[in-house]
Amino acid sequence: MRMTSVEIRRSFLDFFEARGHRVVPSSPLVPADDPTLLFTNAGMNQFKDLFLGAAQRDYRRATTSQKCMRVSGKHNDLENVGPSLRHHTFFEMLGNFSFGDYFKTDAIPFAWELLTDVWKLPTERLYVTVFRGEAGIPRDDEAYDIWRRLVPAERIAELSAAENFWAMGDTGPCGRCSEVHYHRGDHLPCPAPVCLGIDCSCDRYVEIWNNVFMEFQRHEDGTLTPLPAPSIDTGMGLERIVAVLQEKLSNYDTDLFTPLLTAIGQRAGVPYVPLAGGAANGTADVSLRVVADHLRAMTFLLADGVVPSNEWRGYVLRKIMRRAMRHGKKLGIDEPFLHELSAVVIAEMGNAYPELAANRETIASVVRREEEQFDKVLTDGLPRLEAAIDGAVARGGVLGGDKVFHLYDTFGLPLDFIEDLAGQRSITVDRGGFDQALEAQRARARAASHFGAGDTPRFTLRDGSPDPASLIDRFVGYEITSEACRVAHLFGRDGNEMERLEAGIEGYAILDRTPFYLEAGGQISDTGRLSVATGGGGAIPSAGSADAPSGRDAVETVVVDVVHPVAAWPRMHVVEVQAGVLRLGATVMAAVDARRRDAIRRNHTATHLLHAALRTVVGDHVRQKGSLVAPDRLRFDVTHHEPVHHDQIQEIERIVNSRVFGNQPVETQERETQAAIAEGAMALFGEKYGDRVRMVRIPGFSTELCGGTHCRATGDIGPFVITQESGVAAGVRRLEAMTGAGAVEFLQQRRDALDDLLSTLGAAPDQAVGAVQKLQTDAKRLARDIEQFKVRAALASGSDKSAGSGDAGAGEAEIGGVRVVTRVVSGLNPSALRLMADQLRDRLGSGVVVLASNNDGKAALTVAVTSDLIGRVHAGALIGTLASIVGGRGGGRPDFAQAGGRQTGRLAELPGEARTAITQMLAGN
Repeated sequence: MRMTSVEIRRSFLDFFEARGHRVVPSSPLVPADDPTLLFTNAGMNQFKDLFLGAAQRDYRRATTSQKCMRVSGKHNDLENVGPSLRHHTFFEMLGNFSFGDYFKTDAIPFAWELLTDVWKLPTERLYVTVFRGEAGIPRDDEAYDIWRRLVPAERIAELSAAENFWAMGDTGPCGRCSEVHYHRGDHLPCPAPVCLGIDCSCDRYVEIWNNVFMEFQRHEDGTLTPLPAPSIDTGMGLERIVAVLQEKLSNYDTDLFTPLLTAIGQRAGVPYVPLAGGAANGTADVSLRVVADHLRAMTFLLADGVVPSNEWRGYVLRKIMRRAMRHGKKLGIDEPFLHELSAVVIAEMGNAYPELAANRETIASVVRREEEQFDKVLTDGLPRLEAAIDGAVARGGVLGGDKVFHLYDTFGLPLDFIEDLAGQRSITVDRGGFDQALEAQRARARAASHFGAGDTPRFTLRDGSPDPASLIDRFVGYEITSEACRVAHLFGRDGNEMERLEAGIEGYAILDRTPFYLEAGGQISDTGRLSVATGGGGAIPSAGSADAPSGRDAVETVVVDVVHPVAAWPRMHVVEVQAGVLRLGATVMAAVDARRRDAIRRNHTATHLLHAALRTVVGDHVRQKGSLVAPDRLRFDVTHHEPVHHDQIQEIERIVNSRVFGNQPVETQERETQAAIAEGAMALFGEKYGDRVRMVRIPGFSTELCGGTHCRATGDIGPFVITQESGVAAGVRRLEAMTGAGAVEFLQQRRDALDDLLSTLGAAPDQAVGAVQKLQTDAKRLARDIEQFKVRAALASGSDKSAGSGDAGAGEAEIGGVRVVTRVVSGLNPSALRLMADQLRDRLGSGVVVLASNNDGKAALTVAVTSDLIGRVHAGALIGTLASIVGGRGGGRPDFAQAGGRQTGRLAELPGEARTAITQMLAGN
């Protein structure tokens, strides 16, 4: 009896455990300590420090079944998945490892014993390779001699460094290696005139195991020196060895994939056809394999904490998910389905990888959200993309950059998705034209923007003017909000340097020092005034004052923003001169709007409290993804896979407000970056930090690296209230909140709204919910009654009509011995249409029902097929044909399907078209 994949995985681990190896759990797909590695792609990744001698553990032998992803660099298998018999994005790597314990004399016999004695592979089908010697690296005589005692010389191939020398990188541990290949048989086809054996690209030979003998250290100059403790690193793809042991040519025909392929095929109504004798599969089988592989990959990635996004690992996950969704649509599955089938992956592999079951709900919810989001993108964009590709085929095979940009900008189709679909039709995408169109749009946006932060002219210095880059950007506003400063440079709105800006003129000012904060870390820039009184003894007004200086030549300038358009220059103050003349070299009192700054401080310190409270209530996986700190509100985006629930929000508010009531000091100090992190300061992902940073600490609760302005004590924040929680992307939640006077105003408005509601209901506060629920129940009951009345009326109006009655909107006919009812009605929504279809199908007992309705200017279609006929008439396929008539798309199960469209003018054609399509189906066309 053939071994199952579960038995094969277990027997591998048991074999090496019995020989002194520690069974080590698989590490996550996201490497914990290697930011250069996209995903874990080999069994040795988690042991990297052991091989380098940088760490030690309490074992020197290990064995694993490691989760792996190969979707980038030289190991990018993504495009091969589907057409290939054994390429995967996600796979399992079986391995045994020695960290300076045993070497070739043990590793090679271990491999032979497991393959031949335990798994009973025929010895005459096993071929091996050794390193033949190259570039000063000697032939692996030792490995050859060991293998020669196990297999005859004619089954030992000596290969070059490209095949039989492995290196971790340009420098570091490396060594010769030895592979084991399995000969499937010469009966399989080979495209070469003479089969090259293990070097051939045909399917007669398949590599199943690689033994790496890490024995050298490669230095920067390329020289090799022996390692003090040679080690063993082996790898064997579980999918390949299972295919060999289960005597399958394709990995997808093994029990690692067949349960998933069966479930996908059932959902699509297209059964998977196993490969036989090397024969090619059809398009449907390729799509089934893509969906199966990608379902495994996305399920495991989500279980390990990766979320779909437009960046790095999240981008790869989203690409895999959307590729699976697109192949699902090729199979005729138009509704979200991947989230349901992830349960099959979990059921099959959850015992080996417990993290799958532990994250079952998270996986399903994230996949469902991503499917719904992609469906929205495709609803409008995909038909236009297909039409554009058809046009490109007719014009010679190039999809113009302007057309690509239109699809990208207007309909949200990802560029890589466009390229992928175009590539399948051998269409070239004009990337250069796309880039030009994208830049042109950005230029138009800059030209159309109003004066301010978005207006970035090209700045031009006067002849002989000193370079602003020689000035230090001196921010003095952490402790003060006003400071006497010198105007070092002035520029007009057009970017030309000026000696003066007169009243009514807008421009830019660079000061030799400034208390004005420049937008960073989510905190927006300060606003305020530049003031000077040069005559009459007028006083300089305080920040936020509406009083102008009393002097005859007083200068009053409003600072509307602070920007940093030239990287090497200090920050610039966007100014509007209201009175007098602002001159180059003048000394001004730079005064920040202190009231606005205080509001910003409250909200910024509140974000730190909110972040810490979220991690306390929701979990340590929460990480900041973005923020806005404004005077009137704060916004905080975090990684989290589901909505933050009402009771969690209340607990978060309680924790934050308890810290506010405690009036704890907010400590800020400048530290060396690494020292601050070592003390527990949280560094935010994506932020760039210099050698020294500001560390903001609320003792015993929160410590973060932050360059923003903050309260002196938490009590300054005042009341804190979360005003909204929402999702902004898959795996990212947004919380919005208010503090201080804004929070008080928000709560008062809510109280006023509640008072008005209670007055309208005529109910006491404790009776309000019950009163509303009663109204909702009554409304639903009335809606159901109306729906059923409409259905009964529609049934009654068509009860005496036949196919020959002359009314194209309703009829009953017999086609090939099958009773068919077709009707067009008015005013029925999809739910009512389904109810009517169910009743008509029940009346028929055996037959097909096709209904259409004009409901508020939208076309709704429904097809129902009795169970005895689903093998002859597929409801999903039939409605796909009919939906195009009303400009829509649709699909569904073999027995029931629905669709919609916006072209109601052709509804009268549907009965005739339905009967024609059913006739063709029954005829087998």
